[in-house]
Amino acid sequence: MFKLVKINNAETGLRFKNGRLVAALQPGWYLARTLFGERIDVLCEKDLFIWHQELDQIINSGLLAERTMVVDLKDNQRAVLWIDDRFYALLGTGRQMIWKTQKDVRVEELVVDDPRFEHRHLYKIGKSAATKELLETIQVEQGETCVYYRDGKLIAEFEPGFYAFWKGIAALKFFVLSKKEKVLDLTGQDIMTADKVSLRLNAVVNFKIRDAVKSVSVCESAETALYRECQLIMRAIIGARKIDEMLASKEQLTFEIAALLKSKAEVYGIEVIGFGVRDIILPGKMREIMNRVVAAQKEAEANQIMRREETAATRSQCNTAKMLETNPTLMRLRELELIEKVAEKSKINLFLGEKGLAEKLVNML
Repeated sequence: MFKLVKINNAETGLRFKNGRLVAALQPGWYLARTLFGERIDVLCEKDLFIWHQELDQIINSGLLAERTMVVDLKDNQRAVLWIDDRFYALLGTGRQMIWKTQKDVRVEELVVDDPRFEHRHLYKIGKSAATKELLETIQVEQGETCVYYRDGKLIAEFEPGFYAFWKGIAALKFFVLSKKEKVLDLTGQDIMTADKVSLRLNAVVNFKIRDAVKSVSVCESAETALYRECQLIMRAIIGARKIDEMLASKEQLTFEIAALLKSKAEVYGIEVIGFGVRDIILPGKMREIMNRVVAAQKEAEANQIMRREETAATRSQCNTAKMLETNPTLMRLRELELIEKVAEKSKINLFLGEKGLAEKLVNML
């Protein structure tokens, strides 16, 4: 039996006889004698890569050596493929055959003993969808840092920038942390004081990551650890105080909690910038009792002020009486002042006789 095969332009035919490559065919018509174990496989040169089950035989035969490029990469090698001076793809381990008849092909081979990939066109290559199978990329933004581990060992801490790493070279781990200031809300913390009064406390902590390496190596989540430490510290300090003592010294209470929290946070590579108690919420009955206590205190203070004023007024009157008793002239002047005040609001008739005016006025009183 025979089979007629046509090979078009930009195509190449491979004649196999009993599974063995015997010739490479140019465009044209060919007859394959299938009865004698012949076959003709047609390859399209526009496909760029040659995908064939007998690729090793094709390469070893050398029949397409002038029209193709062979890339043979070992386990510690990778390659960057450029087509017409434009990035096309990354090539992994293995033998690959590329047509060079239709395009300008350039292959840049790389040794990848170090998983980190560095290239002058790093961003263009790393952002290409064609590299996802071979490259892992990390984008570290401004205000962030990245802790890099390889095979369980700390390698480096990266500043803001774009980084790429080869997959399958080593066990890689990346921790991207923000070094900006953060706010941790501690709302609805139910705490019991030393005198068995249950209260609800709302607090806030301002912090930021100071030591990123310590932060990721000491615990799974530094923020969760800080939250837990803050809870324990508040319970320890507030639980040792009575309600009256706590309410009377809120600033001292806040200072003690902040000082202890700062020392604990350093273990996790965290710097506590500030701590504050926003609200202290008492139970309903306790609020009524505290309101009555405050009202009683204010009423007692008001009564004390009134008593002091009355005492001061009495003492002033006593001193005035003593002065008038020892000084008759001053007494007469006070009498004239009193008559003047009365004359402002009523009519007074004065009768003057032989005696002096002052004596007549005294008799009128």
